[in-house]
Amino acid sequence: MKKYILLASIATAFTFGLSSCSKFLDELPDNRTELAPENVEKILLAAYPTSTMCAIAEMSSDNTDAYPDNFSAFNRLQEDLYKWDVTSEREDDSPHALWESCYMAISACNQALSVVEKSSNPASLNAVKGEALVCRAYAHFLLANVFCKAYSNTAKTDLGIPYMKEIETTVSPDYKRGTLENVYTNIEADLLEGIPLISDNGYRVPKYHFTKKAAYAFAARFYLYYVKSDKSNYDEVIKYATLALGNNAATVVRDWQSLGALDLNGDVEPNAYVDANNGANLLLLSAHSYWGYIHAPYGLGERYAHGPLAALETCRSNGPWGNYTASKNESIYYMFPWSNSSALPTKIIIQKVAQYKETVDAVAGTINGYIINAAFTTDETLLCRAEAYIMKGSAFYPQAIADLNVWQSAYTRATSPLTVESINTYYSDLPYYKPLEPTVKKELHPDFTFESSIQENLIHCVLHARRIMTLHEGLRWQDIKRYGIVIYRRFISNVGTSITDELGVDDPRRAIQIPSDAIIAGMEPNPRNK
Repeated sequence: MKKYILLASIATAFTFGLSSCSKFLDELPDNRTELAPENVEKILLAAYPTSTMCAIAEMSSDNTDAYPDNFSAFNRLQEDLYKWDVTSEREDDSPHALWESCYMAISACNQALSVVEKSSNPASLNAVKGEALVCRAYAHFLLANVFCKAYSNTAKTDLGIPYMKEIETTVSPDYKRGTLENVYTNIEADLLEGIPLISDNGYRVPKYHFTKKAAYAFAARFYLYYVKSDKSNYDEVIKYATLALGNNAATVVRDWQSLGALDLNGDVEPNAYVDANNGANLLLLSAHSYWGYIHAPYGLGERYAHGPLAALETCRSNGPWGNYTASKNESIYYMFPWSNSSALPTKIIIQKVAQYKETVDAVAGTINGYIINAAFTTDETLLCRAEAYIMKGSAFYPQAIADLNVWQSAYTRATSPLTVESINTYYSDLPYYKPLEPTVKKELHPDFTFESSIQENLIHCVLHARRIMTLHEGLRWQDIKRYGIVIYRRFISNVGTSITDELGVDDPRRAIQIPSDAIIAGMEPNPRNK
């Protein structure tokens, strides 16, 4: 993990110190701590990735624009991610860090599963086995989402990532990537075996573990991405989302009105957002990251940021629920955006991600950075179910509208319920997005076909709601990949806006390049056009 030295204040600059992260499988497993049935659950503390895709996905998505050279990038990594370049950077928030972190978590899962298996799978270890299986599935799911294409009818031939089920016993193993279909098949198998075994008992802080509801939410998102030609995956989304949400979703979604009423200054809102006592948070993960500095209200990383033009599609956008206004108490959204006050503002943010730090050397000002990531929430699970209902066809539109109205009531001040007709009219009347004439309606090129323009407009509504609500958390990048949305790189200055690059429907850069270490070791890289 790379350490940072705080020079004067957060708003000034960082100097990068040299340190190294643990290498995945640098040591043989025999050199690790001995595990036994009576202490095996301890290794599951390492079964959760300590890196997130937030910075990777947000910088890669259409939530980010470029600003003039008088604003600086936080580091080379931020610039590489924004430009969809292959990066050699290895620090926190990098593809290398995510890759290493996920496979270290997978290794811990496999260690735990080995102990359970050698103990002849006693019922007393069912909870350990269940958590290990679901954690293993989740780490592979993260890797697939970042380093592979979106799941489609070409998954049989698309490159996957190595699905690790065994403890490695050699120093230089030969890993094969296999296919994306194989990865998803294995994720499903681990989920289906692991979920019934999970127990909510015994966790000191349950929100930092896969409880039953967190696992259900994971399954709902997984099946939403695992698109089947017969649409049977959407039945699974609905099933698991309902298990996570219960019989009355309105009672378990976040109280956005109370959250939005908190002070915009400092970490008040972000701390409340990731409160482990908040029932809307189903899984919280602590991660080594400086994303809290990069995206948030600091004079850092302003060269590539979510600014005023992008905000017209997100937290300052109009929608079928009403129009945004620049007044905290009157805006259609309870969550009011913060903006920096420079002549050319580059940051428009929603306060959800706080930056935490561990002081390594108080004299030198050396710190390690952390964030808390709300990996699964009731609100996002609700929108997964709404999308599944829409994709099942017109007979299920009433259920989708019901879910969208739960979201609207929680997130906005709107008083008129959404209907199929109001949503269809709103998005039908809206012109398609052009990079210099932005709207929230972008052309969709999914691997499947819509049954009607009404179905497509309902999907526009779900994508719009999800993009606003999950801003800064990385999920927009997955929607871009899943729906084949073309995005652009815009350079914004005082003299105008220009287009510098375009990510087309079939652009191979949609799959982030795997780390150079893996390529050097012989693993097949993701293809590139140049």
